[in-house]
Amino acid sequence: MSDLRDAAMNSKAWPFEEARRVLKRYEKAPPEKGYVLFETGYGPSGLPHIGTFGEVARTTMIKRAFEVISDIPTRLVCFSDDLDGMRKVPGNVPDPEALAEHLQKPLTSVPDPFGTHDSFGAHNNAMLRRFLDTFGFEYEFISATEFYGSGRFDEVLLRAAREYDKVMAIMLKSLREERQQTYSIFLPIHPETGRVLYVPMKEVNAAEGTITFDDEDGREWTLPLTGGNVKLQWKPDFGARWAALGVDFEMYGKDHSANTPIYDGICRVLGGRAPEHFTYELFLDENGQKISKSSGNGVSIDEWLTYAATESLSYFMYQKPKTAKRMHFDVIPKAVDEYHQQLRAYATQDTAARLNNPVWHIHGGDVPESHMVVSFSMLLNLASVASAHDKEALWGFIRRYAPDASPETHPDLDAAAGYAVKYYEDFVAPAKTYRAPNDLEREALIDLRDQLAAYDGPLDDEALQSIVYGVGRDRFDPLRDWFKTLYEVLLGASQGPRFGGFIALYGVKETVALIDRGLAGDLS
Repeated sequence: MSDLRDAAMNSKAWPFEEARRVLKRYEKAPPEKGYVLFETGYGPSGLPHIGTFGEVARTTMIKRAFEVISDIPTRLVCFSDDLDGMRKVPGNVPDPEALAEHLQKPLTSVPDPFGTHDSFGAHNNAMLRRFLDTFGFEYEFISATEFYGSGRFDEVLLRAAREYDKVMAIMLKSLREERQQTYSIFLPIHPETGRVLYVPMKEVNAAEGTITFDDEDGREWTLPLTGGNVKLQWKPDFGARWAALGVDFEMYGKDHSANTPIYDGICRVLGGRAPEHFTYELFLDENGQKISKSSGNGVSIDEWLTYAATESLSYFMYQKPKTAKRMHFDVIPKAVDEYHQQLRAYATQDTAARLNNPVWHIHGGDVPESHMVVSFSMLLNLASVASAHDKEALWGFIRRYAPDASPETHPDLDAAAGYAVKYYEDFVAPAKTYRAPNDLEREALIDLRDQLAAYDGPLDDEALQSIVYGVGRDRFDPLRDWFKTLYEVLLGASQGPRFGGFIALYGVKETVALIDRGLAGDLS
């Protein structure tokens, strides 16, 4: 364990770098609360999405890294802002018109349009918890409604009343002049309508722990700050929650980064110590636009998991979190293959290299073995030329290439074969465009065909690649034009696999027949 900890203290993997920052908070004394608290937040106005997964997955990676370098206990809290008012009626729920009368009510006071839970907020919270449980995350769930209503937030709310002017001063600097005139950090929940009110305060009475305000009809009300009668605006809520829980670490997207001084300042005013932060870059769609829940661009969790296993998504989330990345369907095959490359490398690495390997962080050190004797990208090409519509069609080729492989002994390969067929049908097949070879290309293809027809050696990737290479070497400059020819004429794509490996998998006789069909123009 000491060797592992020593290596971890020097690892340049970003989860360990973040974990060391958290540990430095307690270099003089351990936390009085007895543990280090990691937090992620969730806005339950909609279903969990791919950003939710990324935030919890990355925070979990840092928490695991911390547990290697320190014996201080850890907790991970997922906090749901379900006391927020429903700003607009979602379009993707049954009978949305029936929700219109509940606008501005806390999500936990809005009836569940699905009819399965006590409220819309409870429904979405349940979806979040099922979502997190499906991926095996270890976390504690906190509902804002319960947090405010149970009294757990009372001390900080009363302190916010005592420090009202200081908190307001922090907030007002960030607001336009027009907004400053009516802004308050406190949002009362109307005793009659149940709506969250955005109204100015007539009085904040710190001694009594109350606020006084006029509602939209001009009626004056005085409410206690405690007991779930009042909530905080979202920016003050961020900092106040840190103070109330003693949060040590929270990450959020770049779109929050400008608010960090606000969150930190409010946390300190309310008696807390600002946590360590990690700001990640946002995901982009195929056009370079930010992915958003409302627009539905990019790739959803369900869509990714239609074409690849969870681990590939975790791998994608691990990679360069501070760099904006396109998240479109075409990144999935690369993520799958790179994940398995890292699995294979892990088996031969020393401790320091393993801690820098993404798969250590994906699996918390309990790293499985890869059985992917055929890459995902190769499976896609195989599905393409075989026009496969089920994974058993691919297994006919796989068994010949790797006789010891079977769905039972290679479950990850079996799953990948199924994913590959689905991906091929949805993305590869519609985009296939074959072309006829020119005279030079035709000459080269005939030469390759003849050499393969005469080949009587084993199904060896390197031996077959040497034949492919030799055919193109004396004819094409640059040589990549030869491989581009193979892909465009035989596979109907602009790029493709290492062709010797493809021949070994697909079969020599089958490749000869494929070339004959390409030369005859029968592939398009």
